[in-house]
Amino acid sequence: MMSASQPASNKRPAHPLAQRARVLARLSLNRDFEAAAARMLTQGGDNRIVLNAQGSNTYGYGPRPDPALVQFGSSTGSVISPLGFQAAVALFRHLYGPAGSYHLEVERQRREVSQLSGAADVPGTELVFAASGTDVHLFAAHLAAQGQPEHLQAVMVEADETGSGVPAALAALHFATQTSQGQSVQRGEPVALAHVLPPVSVKLRHADGSLRSQAEVDAEFAAQVEHQVQADGRCLLVMTDVSKTGLLAPSLACATQLRAHYGENLSVLVDACQYRLSSNTLSGYLAQDFMVAITGSKFVGGPAFCGALLLPPGVAQRSRTLSLKALVDYSARSDWPPGWLPAKALAESANLGLLLRWEAALAELRKFKALPDQVVHEFLQTWQQAVSQRLASDASFAALPVAALQRGKTGSLQAWDSVQSIMPFQVFKRVAGGERQALSLQETTLLYQQLRGAQAMSGLMSQRFQLGQPVPCGVQAGRPVGALRLCSGARLVTESMASRQPVTSAIDQAMHALNQVALLAQA
Repeated sequence: MMSASQPASNKRPAHPLAQRARVLARLSLNRDFEAAAARMLTQGGDNRIVLNAQGSNTYGYGPRPDPALVQFGSSTGSVISPLGFQAAVALFRHLYGPAGSYHLEVERQRREVSQLSGAADVPGTELVFAASGTDVHLFAAHLAAQGQPEHLQAVMVEADETGSGVPAALAALHFATQTSQGQSVQRGEPVALAHVLPPVSVKLRHADGSLRSQAEVDAEFAAQVEHQVQADGRCLLVMTDVSKTGLLAPSLACATQLRAHYGENLSVLVDACQYRLSSNTLSGYLAQDFMVAITGSKFVGGPAFCGALLLPPGVAQRSRTLSLKALVDYSARSDWPPGWLPAKALAESANLGLLLRWEAALAELRKFKALPDQVVHEFLQTWQQAVSQRLASDASFAALPVAALQRGKTGSLQAWDSVQSIMPFQVFKRVAGGERQALSLQETTLLYQQLRGAQAMSGLMSQRFQLGQPVPCGVQAGRPVGALRLCSGARLVTESMASRQPVTSAIDQAMHALNQVALLAQA
């Protein structure tokens, strides 16, 4: 059988035709390809993708569509859509037909992701597939080290704004207890023998959740990069575009100036795992010789755990001779572009789960990219303005401050990725005396779970809503507080287009979600 993902072995791999014959023999007893594809969608990742007793992964999502769940949580992830699920099932059927070829499908996806993302607009760019955005950070750190990991240190935004496993990945430490290649590992232990310095993090907000100035943040990034380059010679600057609460840091000007000053002693990775950026923005990063990390599971709306690392021509050329043995538990030969000789040190395994998850994401991305940029911009801007007005006028909420995104223009139109698409906000309840009090982080987490749960509370809930998971946003009255995130995304745009009034329909859904939040806060 084409395994979801198997570790490297000295044993001769079974012939692909023999593998397919065994799978078909089993499926002949049960022709439910949908059930088989659903199982495969939960494989080929780390332990976060494993389903619990309730049939959900770490993020609360199952492998099948959930049409009753209204989704505004793309900053965390998305439940697979009917469109995406059927695309995954169709590919699964094809793979086990007479013309099916795993390796041909991987290369077809590599070309299509490159074309749809804008990476193909920068000739010489290469694409590496990865099971998650966290895996992508591990790969980027490995390449940035240029064979000398003991001399590398990363500078990044605080983990609360990016991902809990990212600091470990950038330090080349195991960030979970199971790898995408099916290996059991010890969380926090080194991925390889070489020692990598823990990353330095820069806070984007003050203790009360208010924003630090862009100048202050840029200055701290610059100081940390200078210190590391002078101390050990190499640094990886992780520029986040955008963070969990919609922030971009450090600024593009800061990253560009630092790269120009330190040259190849400084590598830049754009953490665009939210994938809230246009093709022009992405290709612009690559043209600056910045690596770019993307996933198909946030803004795009594909299932969780499908990532890719885009390598600009210069980085790709410098990396083609680097050993990849340290990544043997996290990557397979076919994840790397054809012709990468060091990839021969990796297992020749087939990660069908990753392939199917990217197929679902590509179905969403094709549909989104078919829309004119002007239509997307107007939709997102109108939706964002309506949500902002509600958050500002309703005493149940307080919007978390977010800096404006500085983007370019497409012709005479401001780029659609200049529109704020993650709307973080605090929730308030009434206390004695009629005053309002912000929900604690724990209370916000409970509300988040109730909002998406199937059980109604005192008849209040008529619909189930998925918002972005709560993020810490400071301390108020001596208590840690959290913010929910109401998000727009590619699927919100494309699925709303079926309505007579697409934007109005999407706004109405967002208002219903906020109504439910306000009711639950007072329950």
